[in-house]
Amino acid sequence: MSIKDRVAAIFPKESEIPAEAAFTYQDQSEYLAGGKMHKWSGPFHEVLSPVSLQGRKGLERVKLGRYPLLGEKEAMEALDAAVKAYDDGRGAWPTMSVEERIKHLENFTEAMKKRRAEVVNLLMWEIGKSADDSAKEFDRTVEYIVDTIIALKELDRNSSRFQVVQGIIAQVKRAPLGVVLCMGPYNYPLNETFTTLIPALVMGNTVIFKPAKYGVLLHRPLLEAFRDSFPPGVVNTLYGDGKTVVTPIMKSGKVNVLAFIGSSGVSDIIRSQHPKPHRLRCALGLDAKNAGIILEDADLDLAVKECVTGSLSFNGQRCTALKMLFVHSSFKDAFLEKFVREVESLKMGMPWEKGVKLTPLPEDSRIEYLKGAIEDAQAQGAKVVNAHGGTHNANFFYPAILWGVNDKARLWREEQFGPLVPMTSFDDISAPLDYVVNSDFGQQVSIFGHDQKRMAALMDTLVNQVCRVNVNTQCQRGPDVLPFTGRKDSAEGTLSVSDALRVFSIRTLVAAKDSAPNKELINGIVRGRKSKFLSTDFIL
Repeated sequence: MSIKDRVAAIFPKESEIPAEAAFTYQDQSEYLAGGKMHKWSGPFHEVLSPVSLQGRKGLERVKLGRYPLLGEKEAMEALDAAVKAYDDGRGAWPTMSVEERIKHLENFTEAMKKRRAEVVNLLMWEIGKSADDSAKEFDRTVEYIVDTIIALKELDRNSSRFQVVQGIIAQVKRAPLGVVLCMGPYNYPLNETFTTLIPALVMGNTVIFKPAKYGVLLHRPLLEAFRDSFPPGVVNTLYGDGKTVVTPIMKSGKVNVLAFIGSSGVSDIIRSQHPKPHRLRCALGLDAKNAGIILEDADLDLAVKECVTGSLSFNGQRCTALKMLFVHSSFKDAFLEKFVREVESLKMGMPWEKGVKLTPLPEDSRIEYLKGAIEDAQAQGAKVVNAHGGTHNANFFYPAILWGVNDKARLWREEQFGPLVPMTSFDDISAPLDYVVNSDFGQQVSIFGHDQKRMAALMDTLVNQVCRVNVNTQCQRGPDVLPFTGRKDSAEGTLSVSDALRVFSIRTLVAAKDSAPNKELINGIVRGRKSKFLSTDFIL
């Protein structure tokens, strides 16, 4: 069967869905605010899966469920709950000891693990992520929480000492910032959302959490765990249109931190709504256009394998995906031939199929965007070099490999966020270097080669343009203990297990002159354990 025929027949009948992948309609009529689950009787948004099923009337999108479309009133109530729980730093949560906050987070983690099967199934159905990758996202998120707890313990241990400097006794620790608005992306709606939400929580902040447009229902199984694991108002959820629910809470000026992962354009709109922008701290993971540079001495098989995975893992819907490939002209034909064969070997199908690599796309408008990007590149001289590249059926889009993409094409500068692989050749290394230098983005780059002198020179140049140089491997975020950030329009702030704890807190100290009365005062407070902040307790 040809690729075109396989794409045409890719969607199954309902009877062909295996029992272990069966879905249950999620009628979500609740939202969490102020420690209570509130029933919603207003308008709802109907959630359609990227998966379609064959029926008597042809293909029909699977209806997965619905969630509330809250209004400004509910948004302000959630904000008020978070503000009340923080209480200008006097609330139970921000004044709680680090050890006590960790216990709350551990309770949440245990409750979360019990809902693994439901969350993984919804990840698969809502955003089209394969069953294996959905399970990995859940497990990686749990691992991230565990690693965060370990990192916080270490941070607190290192801070649990006094300094005596120039006649001043001081203890320096970290304190929360206030109310945090967390907004995650749809491509990693659980993991990347939690990489901001969890450190924000455990550092003593209160949180308002708004899921992305796609990947909303998968959070429903965790709402009771949030409610039962944290004090009232510490975690609050928002659902609905951003203009309706995000704009009023930002304009209130009561949000202290914006944690947003998405496009730079949207982040600019949100942060500009705050009346006191100098008081707003931002942790932003934004656009990227990561380049792959394949030198003439690269290991061809390795470079092809890493570039295919880097370009098309989860259909290329990753900010860390390789989105522009530069191949040395001396072996472009060999590289291209192997690359096309490797792409053709990728299994296409439904998310529950074992070994599947290419699945339907969750974003409804993405198909038209990808088609337009191909047409634009072709108009500027590029060619689709793989058979049936760009063939699509409903929300499934078969990868297109475009050779000869140049600086006149949109794909030269725009982040495609989908299964398009633009390529071009180079003779002089200055060409791909100029591309990276002149790009609006500066997240990562991958370089493939073995000449030590040349590779060293490239590293020394590229580390001043991007924030991660990957050597003979694809671009990626993990391991989570490593810093994840970007230059230019790609990021603001650094996220990793330890860096995120610092992003969502601020260094604060208690200081006193080195005098006998002050020593007696401080010793009495510490030995009597009268303060949660001023303490030398060692968390095991």
